[in-house]
Amino acid sequence: MRKEYDFSKAKRNPYSKRLKRQVTIRLEEATLEYFKRLAQDSGVPYQTLINLYLRDCATSGRRLNMRWVAGA
Repeated sequence: MRKEYDFSKAKRNPYSKRLKRQVTIRLEEATLEYFKRLAQDSGVPYQTLINLYLRDCATSGRRLNMRWVAGA
């Protein structure tokens, strides 16, 4: 590595606002294991698979159908 670098002509990353953000999320063990198995089969990291799935849901406008059962 060089002792000094010249950044005078450097440009800001135009995609920096699109970078990922680290968050904490609580998942059931079965859900996590599902994505980990899927990751092993596909060769893609499980966190990437979860992100891809959630992004697909968000871009397609998919909504969860929640029906609460009284007295359950």
